[in-house]
Amino acid sequence: MGIALDPKKIRVLAKDLDDAIERKDIEALVAYFSTECEIRLPGRTLTGQRGLRKAIDWMYSYLKEIRLVPVTILIKDDTFFEEFIVKTRLGDREVELNQVEVLVYDEHYKVKSLRLYFDRLELAENIPYNFFDRLLVRRVSRESLKGLEE
Repeated sequence: MGIALDPKKIRVLAKDLDDAIERKDIEALVAYFSTECEIRLPGRTLTGQRGLRKAIDWMYSYLKEIRLVPVTILIKDDTFFEEFIVKTRLGDREVELNQVEVLVYDEHYKVKSLRLYFDRLELAENIPYNFFDRLLVRRVSRESLKGLEE
């Protein structure tokens, strides 16, 4: 069980963090995290400020414009859970990507752990590739859903 923190303060800080992401204010964004933070992405775990900056660079390399739309928010003790939609442009198309994040705060209200869950295949399907790469990604996507048709 985590430490009991003020849920109202956590909600405000999480919203401010989202606003910094949308503004692409990297220094403000970094300031919300502890120096020994851990960032977990599908298939990768990054640590510390260096890992955080690598995650930020990766995010902005794919998502040039970002608008975050909350769907569900839950807060318990030191943990903030959010289901949200990322509205962005990939190439010449507007795209909506479904994601979930879990932020765990330390006693100083800095993020010590970020776990971000998203479908890498959904992201890959929307990245502007050449014709053959798009065909391959679409085929893998269709195969991954085989048997779920109605």
